[in-house]
Amino acid sequence: MAEAPTPAGAGQRADENAITTDRVLTIPNLLSFGRLLGVPVFLWLILWPEFGGPKYDVWALVILMVSGFTDWLDGKLARRWNQISRVGQILDPAADRLYILSTLVGLTVRDILPLWVTGLLVARELFIAALFPYLRAHGYGLLPVNFIGKAATFNLMYSFPCLLLSDGTGRVATLAAIFGWAFAWWGIALYWWAGVLYAVQARRLVSAVKQTEAGYA
Repeated sequence: MAEAPTPAGAGQRADENAITTDRVLTIPNLLSFGRLLGVPVFLWLILWPEFGGPKYDVWALVILMVSGFTDWLDGKLARRWNQISRVGQILDPAADRLYILSTLVGLTVRDILPLWVTGLLVARELFIAALFPYLRAHGYGLLPVNFIGKAATFNLMYSFPCLLLSDGTGRVATLAAIFGWAFAWWGIALYWWAGVLYAVQARRLVSAVKQTEAGYA
């Protein structure tokens, strides 16, 4: 009897599962959970009182920078200490998306970010969300975040503090706007590129499953 074809990416998933744990209380997970707790604090700082102020913006910038650093750190520690967990695979991208969405809300309300830029990023999130029922119907859950998706998140997380810092006058605000928009454009492009690759990967996995089922029919 011929062996069933292996779905694309199954080898990578098997390697990941070899070091995946069901543990919840790990250092990487605690870092991700801490990032989640910072989301409402960040929103409060940039939207209150009277849509932020210099003192509040400084603390919001600190939270964003700490979030970006811990986003890098939790992944590095999880791989180094073999603490890649199923909980972490949910918490980490959830924290990324919540920070991006909360920052979009805050910067859009403050008129720092144009509505059409917010629309581009929200549309990408809706595009990815639409793939979940398709994957679940064929026995797959969330797919691992790819390198391009991580690079997109890093660019966006660098751009947001710069754009927040650009909400003012003077040389610092001008430089912050230049760097902020440079990071933003790279982030938006990579974000959509990662989304398209995610859809391609989902289609390949489902096609492999259908071929396997057809072979045993």
